[in-house]
Amino acid sequence: MLHGKAEARDAIARADLVYVSAASAWEAALKVALGKLRIPGPFEEAVADSHFTKLLIDFDHAAAAAGLPAHHTDPFDRMLIAQARLEGLTMVTHDRNFEPYDVTLIWT
Repeated sequence: MLHGKAEARDAIARADLVYVSAASAWEAALKVALGKLRIPGPFEEAVADSHFTKLLIDFDHAAAAAGLPAHHTDPFDRMLIAQARLEGLTMVTHDRNFEPYDVTLIWT
């Protein structure tokens, strides 16, 4: 398990494929609308410019998120956890509430 922002950046840079969930885009859009987040341009454009891949939300992801134990109550994070579990992905996070789930984590 990696710890720290530099290690997380290195892991992302070395990865063959990096996904960004539609849940992250949705959460960012809501925070921008509430004035809690400022981003320099469209979220989708930043994902594309970074050569990351969009991870869409499907019905299996929704069902898996609904079936997760309630260690984490944030619906966006629950979706990210469900997607990571179903797709066999590693998550990059600083949120310790992700620890109880069966997901590989890289800490920031």
